[in-house]
Amino acid sequence: MWYALIVLVVLAAALAAALVAVRRTLVVVRVSGVSMWPTYRPGDRVLVRRAAAGRVRRGEVVVFESAGPSGWGTGPLPAPQAAAWTIKRVAALAGDPVPDDVAAAVAAEPGAPVPEGALVVLGDGESSADSRMWGYLPADRVLGVAVRRMSSGASGAPPPTPPSTPPPAPPVS
Repeated sequence: MWYALIVLVVLAAALAAALVAVRRTLVVVRVSGVSMWPTYRPGDRVLVRRAAAGRVRRGEVVVFESAGPSGWGTGPLPAPQAAAWTIKRVAALAGDPVPDDVAAAVAAEPGAPVPEGALVVLGDGESSADSRMWGYLPADRVLGVAVRRMSSGASGAPPPTPPSTPPPAPPVS
């Protein structure tokens, strides 16, 4: 009988350890904005696998700490619940050529290598604040890689786009 109690205690400890490991490895974040449309929509909950920048691959979608008014943070990343996070696709890794449409933002010649400790990230949507606007992403600001969409908080309809030309003014009588 006491063997069953020992087995139960060991199983409970193993389950607790597994839960702690999963919580340290996986995080859920919520998408806001349309810069990753149609891949991710506003309100989507995304499962993120924590990953050091060295384990990120070109083409993967990463979640990273948003730059503040004074620029990128330094030091350890904040707790997942305590920060604003941004989601974008990795277009170039350290050593890869700088994409032509990003070269001006990073003051580099097209084709120059992305510096060590930096990434180039781009949104999937037509309007996206990304490396074309603010330059390189410091690799140490990456929380992890998006694994999958957990749930959708938005409809499948595309976001409204502003008209390219203003509507005509009403006739004056």
